[in-house]
Formats: sequence, structure tokens, C-alpha cells
Amino acid sequence: MENENKSELVKKIIVLVLTLIGFITTIKLAIIYYNANFNPYALPSFCSVDEFIDCDGVAKTPESQFFGIPLAYWGLFLYSFITMLVFAPKLKNFKLLRFLEVFKNPLDYITALGTISFAISMVLLCISLFEINKLCVLCACTYVIDLLIALVAADYKNGGFIKAFKNSFVDFFDALKIKKYLIAFIIVAAAAAGFLTYTTKSFIFTPQLKNQSVFAEFVRTKHNKYAVKGNVLGNEDGTVIIYSFTDYRCGICCAYNIMIHKLIREFKNVKVVHKNLPLDMECNKYLGQPFHVGSCTMARYALAAEKQGKFWDINSVFFEKQPDNEEEILEIAKRLRLDIEKLQADANSFAVRKQIESEIEEAASKGINGTPTTEINGKLYVGIKPYDEFKKILIEAGAEEK
Repeated sequence: MENENKSELVKKIIVLVLTLIGFITTIKLAIIYYNANFNPYALPSFCSVDEFIDCDGVAKTPESQFFGIPLAYWGLFLYSFITMLVFAPKLKNFKLLRFLEVFKNPLDYITALGTISFAISMVLLCISLFEINKLCVLCACTYVIDLLIALVAADYKNGGFIKAFKNSFVDFFDALKIKKYLIAFIIVAAAAAGFLTYTTKSFIFTPQLKNQSVFAEFVRTKHNKYAVKGNVLGNEDGTVIIYSFTDYRCGICCAYNIMIHKLIREFKNVKVVHKNLPLDMECNKYLGQPFHVGSCTMARYALAAEKQGKFWDINSVFFEKQPDNEEEILEIAKRLRLDIEKLQADANSFAVRKQIESEIEEAASKGINGTPTTEINGKLYVGIKPYDEFKKILIEAGAEEK
């Protein structure tokens, strides 16, 4: 008996250590989620290394939530609950925590929770690898922690995982036979259902889901069916000018570009003037670490294409194709029938580099450090706006509908 108690104590200590690591990891994930979705001026997190290993990128996807609650918050709840189960035998002596007496086999519950969490994690990992095509390394750490918690808490001498699930179900249904706990369960379940319905419908924690619904037309495809040719977008003599600051590696800028092209068709006195704001250390001195690598190169070639009268042609294709290197850029240029020799010369010219530098400085002087940013009549609008809201802004600025 003494050995069993000692073994159980060791299990609980290891589970607590793992839970603490998991809790700290999910706190960091929650911070990353907040910065990625609510802070337009946040710098990339330490675990956004490239296009594949990208915690920030994963956090911005609709798959980073469940019932309107970020997965990081679910993780915080899980590790808090496991911690409470570890101390259940002592906590149940407090009046407000008396309900913990229903957890007669805490380690079995922990084993079951760890196993279920790991199974869910494997589904999330598949979604991450094969649908999102990005990997969050911190998320992967929690997957391993969940598995370790289940493995440590399991009682292999007395039925292992099967016994853990069996005891957990038996304890749960035995508790529901007690009237006060049945009523409490119904109240908690109803409150949880109401809260999850609210979070799902309100998008309070998940702006990416709201964006998906509001911007569905613009984000579900990268192809710009409204694309124009030449160097002019809108009325060349337009009295209302949209200054559009974008970065060719900015994910949402592609949808923004399509929206701008569609909007311009609805007005007769509006013109779009593009401004380059590449968030790339190659040409942007305000960047402290690598971010949108390659956006400076694309900006140079876009301005070079402008000298051949095909700025907007190549602009939309850059957003759509996302060329990885100069060779791929030149392939695009060939398809657009640009003079390659002249294009390369212009792209590497002092004048083009100076123009990009000038546009970056212009953005900095106006306090613009994120893309897309729109300037209309001196007012700045950071990020992408719902189409109807954007349209309303233009009308208030003096735009006339066709």
C-alpha cells in the first residue's frame, strides 16, 4: 500500500510538472494569438521562422479556434482542470469545491483527458500540415505534453487506458444520480452552451472567422477577376485618390487588392495610387528582423514593369503567384510579354531603389508601419475593411457612384 501511495505521488508530481509546462506554453500561444489577430503593430513571434514554421500564420487561420474560442484558451482550461484534479482529494474539503468529491479516481480522469486531448491534437496536426500548410511548433509541444500526461497518469497494472475511461464514465454517471449534481451539471451545461453560442455568433475572440464571412468573396480565391491592365487604376483624373500601401508578401493584401479593383468599378471619379511598403529588411531599414522576405525584390520589379506600362498587370499576378525568387519573377514577366533585359536593368537601377526608399520613408512619416494601409483625404485606415464599409468611406470622401 505504501509503495502504491508513493507511486501515485510520483505520478502526480510528474503530471503537475508537465501541466505547468503546458500551461506556460499555452499562455505564450494565447499571447501570440492576440498579437496575430488584434494587434496590427505586433512584430513576428520568435516561432515564426519561415513560410512553414509559422505560429503567427497558424493563429490567423479559422482553424485556430473551436466554437469561437481560440484553441490556446481551451488549452488553458484543460491544464487548469488537470491541476484541479491532481489536488481534488484535498480541495474537496473546501465548501465551494465540494463537487470535486465526484472525481473518485482523479488519475483516471487525467489519463482519459490526456488521451482525448492527444487524439484531438493529431487531427489538428493533420489540418495544420495538409490544409493550412504551416506548423506551429508551440502547438506541437502541447501535443507531446498531452501524450506524456496520459502515459504518466495511466495505471498499467490495473487495466491501463481502458480502466481509466471506464472509471471516468462510471464516476460521471454515478455523480448524475445525485440530484444536486445533476441540477448543477444541467445549469453548467446550459451556461456553457449559451456562452459558446455567443462566442460563435459574435466572433468576439475570432476576428479571422468574421473576416472569413465578411470577406469570403475576396479571400477564397487569389485570382483577381477584376484586374486591370496598364498603369492606371480608376479615373486618371479622379478627384478622390486612394493611396494604397501594400506589401507583396502580406497575406491579406491579396484580398485587399481584389477588393480595391472591384470598388473602383463602382465609382467614376476615384483613382488608386499604389505605394510600396515592403516589410523586408533588404530595403526597409525599420525592420529589426527578417519578415516578408522577397517583398523588396517584387516591389522593384513592379516599379520596373510600370516603366513598360504594365504595373497593375504584374501587381495582381505577384499577389496571386507569390514568386519565391527572381527566376520565378522573370517567368511571370515573360508571360506578360515584358522586355526582360530592360526590366532587369530598371529593377536594379538607382532610381527604382530610391523610389522604394522614398515610399517607405513616406509611410514612416505618416506613422504607417503595417499593410495594407489606405489613405483617403489624409485619413488612414489600417487593415482591410468590409466592402460596404469601404464603399461608405469613399462616398463620404466625395466619390460618385456610376
